[in-house]
Amino acid sequence: MMNEFKKSEPSRHFSDFHLAGFAYWEGIHVAEELNWGKPVTLQAEPDNPHDPEAVAVYYQDKKIGYVPRGKNQVLSQFLYYGYGEMFEAFIQAVNKESHPERQFRVVVMLKDGRK
Repeated sequence: MMNEFKKSEPSRHFSDFHLAGFAYWEGIHVAEELNWGKPVTLQAEPDNPHDPEAVAVYYQDKKIGYVPRGKNQVLSQFLYYGYGEMFEAFIQAVNKESHPERQFRVVVMLKDGRK
């Protein structure tokens, strides 16, 4: 029997991070719902007075924090120019015993757009 080698595919991973500012937004209202694998959405905030490259993270209709400064520049540009549909984001890890800024980790993946 001949060995068949499957061509490996590159990872769809784009970025991952702990939510910044979780303690200051509406995350406390949905914290019990934020479990591994829950989808979240990303929204550029070019008018944000603290960071023009800010990217807010939402769970349903609640803002739960931000992509940390230093990890938001490229993502912000894609979102600003209307390419947000190429991403999907999920809660990657939960540790509710940690400091609020370290409790939730998000992963951003590239969607597989192949037909």
